[in-house]
Amino acid sequence: MSSVSIKDIARVAKVSHSTVSRALHNSPLVRRETAERIRRIAEEMGYRPSAVARSLVTRKTKTIGVVVTTIADPFIAEVVSGIEEVANDHGYSVFLANSNADPDREIKVVHSFHERRVDGILVTASRVGALYMDHLSEMKVPIVLINNQHPGEFVHSVMIDNVTASRAATDHLIQLGHRRIAYIGDQFGYQSDTERFAGYRQALERAGLTFQPELVVHGDGKPEEGMRAMERLLMLSSPPTAVFCYNDMTALGALRMIRMRGLRVPEDISLVGFDDLFIASYTEPPLTTIRQPKRQMGRRAMELLLQLLRGENSQQTIWMQGELIIRHSTAPPR
Repeated sequence: MSSVSIKDIARVAKVSHSTVSRALHNSPLVRRETAERIRRIAEEMGYRPSAVARSLVTRKTKTIGVVVTTIADPFIAEVVSGIEEVANDHGYSVFLANSNADPDREIKVVHSFHERRVDGILVTASRVGALYMDHLSEMKVPIVLINNQHPGEFVHSVMIDNVTASRAATDHLIQLGHRRIAYIGDQFGYQSDTERFAGYRQALERAGLTFQPELVVHGDGKPEEGMRAMERLLMLSSPPTAVFCYNDMTALGALRMIRMRGLRVPEDISLVGFDDLFIASYTEPPLTTIRQPKRQMGRRAMELLLQLLRGENSQQTIWMQGELIIRHSTAPPR
C-alpha cells in the first residue's frame, strides 16, 4: 500500500496542497473549520508526515546520535534508556553506535553521525573529551559528553563525582574497622579510575592510615581480570580484610575468586563495588556498592542537549552524586 501524500489529501478535500500543508502545521492562515476538516480527512486516510521531507524544509532531522563504548555494558543500557525517554518525549529518534573504547573509532563515528545530519550528539565514556573543541566549530553540531574519560574539561558534560563517591565507599570500610583495604582498579579506566583511586587515597589519608602500594592492583573492569587481581591480593603474606573495586563487574570476579579459595564474604573479606548494576542485589551475598544515577544521567544529558539545540546557554559541567548502597558484602573484620 502506497503512502498517503499531501496532494492525495488535497484532492479529497478539494483544496490546494499548500492549504493542506498549512492546515497540518496549524497555520492561522487557514480557517478553523477548514483546518479541522483537512486534519480529519488526513487521519481517516492514514496520513503520516515524511521525516525526510520535513527535514528538507526545517533543516532539522529530529535525530540524535549516541556513541557508546559497547552496547553489551549493562551500565550503558540504563544510561541510554534515560536518553531515549527524554528524546522520545520531545519527538526525537535515537541512533546508536559503538566506539569500542577506541579514540580513533569514536571520532569516526561522531563524523559519521554529522554526515547523516543528526541534530545533536551524545558520547558516553569519551576517550577524546576536550579534543572535541577543535571539531565543534567545524561541525556546528552540539555535543554533550557523559562521564568523560579524557583529562581536561569539555564544554558540556554530565559527570559522576567519582572522588566523593569512592571516598564514601572507603570510609564505610574504615568505619567498620578495616585497616588493610585494597583497591582493584581498571587499567583502561582512564579518568574514572584516576578519580576513584584518588577518593580511595583521600579516605585513607583522612583516617590516618598509611597507603600501601601492594594493596593496589589493576584489572580491566571485567570479571575475569577481577578474579586475577583478587588472586594476587590473596597471595600476599598479609592479605587485605576489605577490597574496594573499580566497578561491580570487577567485584563479581573478586567474589568468585574469594570463594574459590575457600573464603567467605563478608566473614573473611568485605567487598564493595561501584555502579549498582541490576545484578548487584542478586549476588550472594548482595553487593555493597556505589549507585550511579545511570538513567538520570542519561536524562540530564539529553535535557542539556535540548537546551543547546534551542540556543540556550547552559552550565559547563553537571555533576551527579553517587549513593552508597549498603547490602551484605561488608562487615567488621574478625
